Amino acid sequence: MKIAITAKGKEMDSDIDPRFGRCGYFVIVDPDTMEFEAMVNESAMASGGAGPQAAQAITKASAKVLITGNVGPNAHQALEAAGIEIITGSNGKVIDMVEKYKKGELSITPAPTVGSHAGMR
Repeated sequence: MKIAITAKGKEMDSDIDPRFGRCGYFVIVDPDTMEFEAMVNESAMASGGAGPQAAQAITKASAKVLITGNVGPNAHQALEAAGIEIITGSNGKVIDMVEKYKKGELSITPAPTVGSHAGMR
C-alpha cells in the first residue's frame, strides 16, 4: 500500500505542503518498507481543476491514502470516487506524518476542509 503526502520538497524530511491541488510535490511512500519516490505536481499551475487533476495523478501512482493540510470539495469528491482515504490537518515533515500514520494517530477526513479554489489565494 502507498501513501501520497503533499510536500514542498522531494525528500522525506521535506515540509508538508498544506495545499493539495497546488502543492509542489507528492511524496509517495510505502509505509511498510519506507521506500519513497517524489513526483512533481503537474497540476500546481493549472488555471482550473487542479484538485481533480492532482487526484488523478496520485491514483495513477497507486496511492490508497492522501495526507495533506487541506482539500477542497472537487478534489475530495474525486479522491473519494477513487477510493483514496483522505487525512487533512497535517503539518511538519513528511517523515513525521508517515510515522503518525503507522501508529494510527491520524484520522480520516469525511468532508472538504476548504472551499473551491482555496489554494489559489
